[in-house]
Amino acid sequence: MSSLMWRKSSRSGTNGNCVEVAVTRDAVLVRDSKDRAGGHLGVSAPRWRSFLSRLKDGRYGGSTG
Repeated sequence: MSSLMWRKSSRSGTNGNCVEVAVTRDAVLVRDSKDRAGGHLGVSAPRWRSFLSRLKDGRYGGSTG
């Protein structure tokens, strides 16, 4: 998995509470930017899109801006 292109959101602040994502042919992988060797969570692309859509709609109680 070392050849993955991990990226962090441009909206990430400097407080260190960030996640990074990598897209593969089969899944979107998510990991903690503070613990890159600690493993990752993999979800299907449709599930990831659904999560992002719900997040943008404010369905998880956070703000989007």
